[in-house]
Amino acid sequence: MKKVYKAHILFTKEKDRFEVYENGYIAVEDGYVLGVASHLKDLNCPDAEVIDFGDKLLIPAMNDMHVHAPQVHNQAVAMDLELLPWLQNYTFPEEAKYADVEYAERMYRRFLHTQWLFGTMRSVVFGTIHTESTRCLMQLYQEAGMGAMVGKVAMNRNCPDNLSEDVDAYIEGMEQLIKDFSPLASGREAGGEVPSLVRPIITPRFVPSCTPELLRACGQLAQQYQLPVQSHLSENTSEIAWVQELEPESESYGDAYNRYGLFGQTPTIMAHCVWTHGKELELMKRNGVMVAHCPTSNFNLSSGLAPIRSLLDEGLRIGLGSDISGGHDLNMFRMLVYAIQVSKMHYQQDHSKAFLTLPEVFWIATKSAGSFFGKVGSFEPGYEFDALVIDDAVLYPSEYSLLHRLERFIYVGDDRQIVHRFCRGQEVAEPKVL
Repeated sequence: MKKVYKAHILFTKEKDRFEVYENGYIAVEDGYVLGVASHLKDLNCPDAEVIDFGDKLLIPAMNDMHVHAPQVHNQAVAMDLELLPWLQNYTFPEEAKYADVEYAERMYRRFLHTQWLFGTMRSVVFGTIHTESTRCLMQLYQEAGMGAMVGKVAMNRNCPDNLSEDVDAYIEGMEQLIKDFSPLASGREAGGEVPSLVRPIITPRFVPSCTPELLRACGQLAQQYQLPVQSHLSENTSEIAWVQELEPESESYGDAYNRYGLFGQTPTIMAHCVWTHGKELELMKRNGVMVAHCPTSNFNLSSGLAPIRSLLDEGLRIGLGSDISGGHDLNMFRMLVYAIQVSKMHYQQDHSKAFLTLPEVFWIATKSAGSFFGKVGSFEPGYEFDALVIDDAVLYPSEYSLLHRLERFIYVGDDRQIVHRFCRGQEVAEPKVL
């Protein structure tokens, strides 16, 4: 059945400006946007149910493009360490606990609930090496009606023995998840199929944690099953030097992935890219590799300031990631603010590079990030209706424009102002927490 939602509608069709429909209308059918208009009659939906949200804002939902779900218990802990000691002393011991599926379910339910609170309806997620706990996480996303690409992590070197898995066991576990979670579901697109809301993604943790044999197996699985890939890239200078020692034949960190079929041969997203330049940047552009910018993690782990303006100007696709627990905050609206602030710090060093604007970071967080899932993140016709309804009455004086109301919500609002959440047209209820 067709539905029409009435509200103040804001979204970014292009990266440099907002589309604003004051008291506008958006028509939705089977989870997809039919059109947006200033007047109901222009939508030509005479039999549609009209749902009036009054003076509230209606915007695309958030996408978290890089997040470690099993690290939720360590959120905002050990923020005085750099990447490699932080992994060894805090992250790996916590992830080892996910051999216990009951513990995993308890933690994962808390994680999903927090994502729901902050209006994150799609995510690209690291699990752990544990097949059954990863299955649990994927099932919880399915039950919640939230979209996610979830990765069973591949690692077999430079990690504790209880987080190391040999190549054959990794392949067996991944193929079980691939069998159980089809990449396609019935739908309205040509051929009657659409991408499933919850799908597996190939997830080598990073080059130092994977032998060449395991990286090769990851690339072969990605190619065989046409699965996307996620990992980390050029986050920390010590890490980059380590990769050069481990993969001396590679021209760059990115080339190390590329040699194993893990760098754009199928859709690929790489987190951080703080120190990406030169040949690595050119390879990313040629292969269409997407960047997940994680500003809070880069701050907390002293990794550096990712040059997002430069990467954006080079034509790379970019999304935003919370990267807990390197990052301390699952609120993706805060990531918009932090991304702007990082770019302003770059601007102070080089005035030739303009800092990011609010429409640009909103576009990065919605339409640009959403492109990794398909037609997600905008209210253009044919896009999946992922949306949030914002009741910001407590935040604004009556004289504020709609754009200033949205800006203020992004900077100082919180989950209490999000009153409805939609993913692919279905309203998402509050997930259960144990």
